[in-house]
Amino acid sequence: MVKINELAHYTQQLMQVESFKDYCPNGLQVEGRAEIRKIVTGVTASMALLEAAHRADADLILVHHGYFWRNEDARIIGIKRNRIAFLLKHDLNLMAYHLPLDAHPEFGNNVQLGKVLGILPINYVGEFNLVAYGELNQVSTLGDFAALVEKCLQRTPLVIGNPQQLIKKVAWCTGAAQGYIDSAIELGADVFISGEISEQTTHQALETGVSYIAAGHHATERYGIQALGEHLAEKFNLLHEFVDVKNPV
Repeated sequence: MVKINELAHYTQQLMQVESFKDYCPNGLQVEGRAEIRKIVTGVTASMALLEAAHRADADLILVHHGYFWRNEDARIIGIKRNRIAFLLKHDLNLMAYHLPLDAHPEFGNNVQLGKVLGILPINYVGEFNLVAYGELNQVSTLGDFAALVEKCLQRTPLVIGNPQQLIKKVAWCTGAAQGYIDSAIELGADVFISGEISEQTTHQALETGVSYIAAGHHATERYGIQALGEHLAEKFNLLHEFVDVKNPV
């Protein structure tokens, strides 16, 4: 076992939280029992994840999308009230890491997605180095690469571009990062991968020749939290279980 305060302090330092200006508090968001034996990780702290973690006899729920987002209603009512009440009733800790998890060079969503797809990042650009870029081992068509993405993520992506386009240089940023297509264009990437896409992004992709693969917000952000959970479990000799609450977005 490990004390929650010790675990939280270590993870804050590991994730370099102070380097980010984020939209939510990173770290321990809801305090529960003092000692941690088992961690359950997931993408979003939905009620479905909380209930699954309780059934799994977890002491700590570690997520990418937690609570208390900037500009949201601060009142503890409705869904927020129900979720927090559940955590407090069952004495569960909730820790969340948003931008620090996206950008982390070892456990981050971007670097972990690159590993899943077989792309090693050459470097990072953009605000907080949130956009990764690298090259495929060999030239591929957009259609073949999109098929690989579908196979690896087990989700059919939305693809904008000519399926016969040859691609080599890839830029990517997980989640709702469609605005970072500008970075991909500046890098001269052949294709940009993100979780979501907007109406105007479609036109940018078609008019610049930088193809776009929207592979799913949830689907692209499943891997960083697992890597972080596995690391913490190994370091502190804890149990770890990832719970994938399905989400089509």
